[in-house]
Amino acid sequence: MSQTILAYDLGTGGNKASLYDSQGKCLATSFVPYNTEYPQAGWHEQRPAAWWDSVVQSTRQLLATGQANPAAIACIAISGHSLGCVPLGASGEVLRDAAPIWSDKRPADQAERFFRKIDQARWYRLTGCGFPAAHYTVFKIMWYRDCEPEMFARTRTIIGTKDYINFRLTGRIATDYSYASGCGAYDLLKWDYSDELLAAADLPRTLLPEILPSTAILGTLTAEAAAQLGLPRTVKVACGGVDNSCMALGARNFAEGRTYASLGSSSWIAVSSSKPLLDDKSRPYVFTHVIPGMFTSAMAIFSGGTSLKWVRDNLCADLSARARVEGRDPYEAMIALAQQSPLGANKLLFNPSLAGGSSLDASPHIRGALMGLDLRHTQADVIRATLEGIALNLRMVLDQLRKCGNVGDEMVVVGGGSKSRFWRQMFADAFEMNILKTNVGQEAGSLGAAAVAAVASGIWDSFDRIDQVHQLEDTSTPDAKNATAYRRLLPVFQQACQYQAHLGDMLAKLEV
Repeated sequence: MSQTILAYDLGTGGNKASLYDSQGKCLATSFVPYNTEYPQAGWHEQRPAAWWDSVVQSTRQLLATGQANPAAIACIAISGHSLGCVPLGASGEVLRDAAPIWSDKRPADQAERFFRKIDQARWYRLTGCGFPAAHYTVFKIMWYRDCEPEMFARTRTIIGTKDYINFRLTGRIATDYSYASGCGAYDLLKWDYSDELLAAADLPRTLLPEILPSTAILGTLTAEAAAQLGLPRTVKVACGGVDNSCMALGARNFAEGRTYASLGSSSWIAVSSSKPLLDDKSRPYVFTHVIPGMFTSAMAIFSGGTSLKWVRDNLCADLSARARVEGRDPYEAMIALAQQSPLGANKLLFNPSLAGGSSLDASPHIRGALMGLDLRHTQADVIRATLEGIALNLRMVLDQLRKCGNVGDEMVVVGGGSKSRFWRQMFADAFEMNILKTNVGQEAGSLGAAAVAAVASGIWDSFDRIDQVHQLEDTSTPDAKNATAYRRLLPVFQQACQYQAHLGDMLAKLEV
């Protein structure tokens, strides 16, 4: 009987369960969503019970397809969204029905107090934590202590998203190096929690879970988990990894300098390397890789695909409605129309910072804009300007990463945006590098988790097998004329971004 792997991609919007054969081929998937709650400004919470329910439901749905033989499943591994903060009591009980997720930024006061003791630049250099500080787990734990002292007094450990699911699967509390590296109190080069940073936070080391390799086997399924999932108790569970690192592995970024772009709701470029790519000004965010001895360093724009979605819903409602009547994907219809607009969109620029600024930007208050708009511009120009704005914003990301270290001369693209050949060519021209499209599109995170399980269980002898899973479907090479045009456009776009950042600061102070 051929062995199979069960991978969970525990994302911000829901859990996707995927079944893989021993060669790394995806046989079936099932997705079950869950909600994010926003009880106050800056609070972004999810219910751990909802994560578990989605894992159970997606597994049951996967088994119902007939593609999965429960007896053939050898191992489970999870890719989990980062910076989770689930408090557990002495008996493993969840002490808070809803826990803050990665995008939660409530502990601003705690972060400010912490940086009175530790220089923020030094903290970044130690940890690689390039998001705004309040997002990181250590500050959320400080917030628990300061704002919910009764609950905190009963807390015995704090774990992340995928580690909570692993606990439900096996009864064992642990994390891996990749997930631990996002806690805000982890020394990248020492591959361990930092006693110095924990002392500055006035938190005991015992609150944080044991760290294991991603491929460590935590155990097999408990009787309760096996019964709920419909799987035998003999299924092994690997420690798994944080979503950033699992996606990097799934995008075949397991060798020095390999680079990929994820074109999803938010968009980023990441580089894998034996040393973290750090820069005090641009602040790439760095996670320990699921691969021993390596790191994945990235910079993001917070609103990539969501910018295109905003244009679809607010400026292209007629086009979307017509496409649906015709049985077409609205995005395909939008991109087809964008091709009627020339490069540069008739001198219309779009800044995709609809979700605010990342470390790339001069201000977190930067907001999106259509710039240079006049009466001649058409719907086609607006769509093309949006596509170009995202591409140029990511070119700025790429240039910053190139300053920090070795970046390869080609790039794999994954995520929903990778489907469009027109957009891939635009990226090739704007980036001035080859853009590769493989058979692994939106499955990179799941494939990374599956690879961890395959190595952990001995089905694969190394991660090198990922290269065999990826089958090249298309290569977009830069057009010299277009690349020159985008090179001329880039400094204008950068100046426009600077202006938007300044304007954002003024608007943030405005009282109307």
